Amino acid sequence: MQYKAASGSAAAGRSAAKAYFCRLNFAQTMNKGPVSQFITHHYRHFNAAALVDAAKGYETHLLEGGKMMVTLAGAMSTAELGISLAEMIRQDKIHIISCTGANLEEDIMNLVAHDHYERLPNWRDLTPQEEWDLLERGLNRVTDTCIPEEEAFRRIQKHIHQAWKDAEAKGERYYPHEYMYQILNSGVMKEYYQIDPKNSWMIAAAEKNLPIVVGGWEDSTMGNIFASYVYKGELQASTMKSGIEYMVWLANYYKENSAGKGIGFFQIGGGIAGDFPICVVPMMYQDLEMHEIPFWSYFAQISDSTTSYGSYSGATPNEKITWGKLDIHTPKYIIESDATIVAPLVFAYVLGW
Repeated sequence: MQYKAASGSAAAGRSAAKAYFCRLNFAQTMNKGPVSQFITHHYRHFNAAALVDAAKGYETHLLEGGKMMVTLAGAMSTAELGISLAEMIRQDKIHIISCTGANLEEDIMNLVAHDHYERLPNWRDLTPQEEWDLLERGLNRVTDTCIPEEEAFRRIQKHIHQAWKDAEAKGERYYPHEYMYQILNSGVMKEYYQIDPKNSWMIAAAEKNLPIVVGGWEDSTMGNIFASYVYKGELQASTMKSGIEYMVWLANYYKENSAGKGIGFFQIGGGIAGDFPICVVPMMYQDLEMHEIPFWSYFAQISDSTTSYGSYSGATPNEKITWGKLDIHTPKYIIESDATIVAPLVFAYVLGW
């Protein structure tokens, strides 16, 4: 097959596009701090290059007027991702978050009980008896970090339970994250703070009233505690807004915010934190027949899941095209690495550190 030479207009269009991206790339590398300069100089291939590409794509999406959803799975709050995530929120680099119930509460646990956490560098060598000993000491282990039950869970429980009771007494209902915002904004937790509040992403989110979606909130410590009060007849399940209500709310949010450049999707890990919100697009298109709804306009995932065996976390971005979540032309990135290493570096680049 012979190819014809490009027409003048087509060649000019490609030339203009190339010039635009050259200018954009130059602008992105100017006035960057030492962390950004380090990764752009050293991270040239494989997962390292994918990290830089995803970071530049994230920044480009924002520069062109797009909004960004960040999803948090795993133990990102216990990994203290808030040190960089909170600044991303403050600087309007994130417009909506989807997270597990655990990430919602564990940032506050770290905020109020950090001095009581214990780190176990030899966590790979623990015996079952040593694990049992940690349980009896009230220490719940997350890899190398133990969360102290009494100082972390119970300090929050006292105040969140009061917020639930007050809402029910008034006939009011709220989402799980809204109750968390109430206790943070009220100041009742301040006496317990053990880290600099600027490193708490939940404080940053509460101050901005940042939209949050928490699918499957019941799968969390506070969710279990709430369920126990319902079981005992002390609270009504309806006092807590549900996952279905979250999805309906998200559909309205997406409809109102997806014009122009649209909404990007930066996924940390897999699981329900990512799968719940990304499904809002095919739900709107296929089930509500809103055929004008655009796809997610940027997609990146940090995952160390093996790309096989049918796992959601290990699915490549292209698979999401077949589910009506991403377009053929949506910029797609996957960084197969540890999110506790990668996410702060991507955020550092976007923040210009």
